[in-house]
Amino acid sequence: MLLAALTALFMALGYTLGGSGGAVIALLVAAGMNLFTFWNADRIVLSMHNAREVDAASAPDFYALVQELAQRAGLPMPRVYVIDQDAPNAFATGRNPQNAAVAATTGLLSMLSREEVAGVMAHELGHVKNRDTLIMTMVATVAGAISMLANFGLFFRGGEREGHGNMAASLLAVFVAPFAAMIVQMAISRTREYGADRAGAEISGNPRALASALAKISGAAQAIPNPVVERNPATAQLYIVPTHVSELFSTHPATEKRIAALQDIAADMGAPAAPPTAMQRTSALSPAAPARRSRSALDPNGR
Repeated sequence: MLLAALTALFMALGYTLGGSGGAVIALLVAAGMNLFTFWNADRIVLSMHNAREVDAASAPDFYALVQELAQRAGLPMPRVYVIDQDAPNAFATGRNPQNAAVAATTGLLSMLSREEVAGVMAHELGHVKNRDTLIMTMVATVAGAISMLANFGLFFRGGEREGHGNMAASLLAVFVAPFAAMIVQMAISRTREYGADRAGAEISGNPRALASALAKISGAAQAIPNPVVERNPATAQLYIVPTHVSELFSTHPATEKRIAALQDIAADMGAPAAPPTAMQRTSALSPAAPARRSRSALDPNGR
């Protein structure tokens, strides 16, 4: 329904401006730009974050965890990356499950327990399984076309000859359409987050662990500077939690609402009534890790 609304908005803008030729050009250019980004998104995003790929030798616990979750989800093993960054966050990228990659920051790995990291990575694999990268590329294509058409709207005035256009309607469309497209795009992104939360809960089998992880990292992600987002604000929509608080203009639902939804899912699944204890949360991925360890051994730097 949201994709249909976005498409209808594009058609209405084209009709109001009367530039059918300009509308087609805008759509083709936007589609070309977004298809290029879609095809190369994983390399672009990972390069922006200076992510380093890890394997069973360099990060055995983290890699094995992702491998186990991918098997549960029935997905091909994605490439696994670690980002040396204090801000706790994670994301998935790649044009399809066969070319997917998942990444987590060292800040996230050192902050969460094994169960919580499993919930976070299951969420990211949920994005892969739901093919959200494809959906968001389609959304970006139409939204990009709307913005382009609005920017050049005053130059495509063919509709005036046909009696469709007038200056007031054109100006209204030029200013309102991109804003409306942004709102619809955010609404679609929010629904994909809820979908990935549910998929992650099913993959990990522990929705309360994911809820606990969201509660832990949400505040820290907003408080700890993220240099990548500061340089490229558009990257904020990649992460599992937002990097700034603005419910109206955020690409993510409110964390409290996501946690409440996960609690409902847990009740439906008959999951354990509470997340792991404080002692369990400080334990490493390896069950033989010493109890005195205060940081998770998921941190590949061994901090």
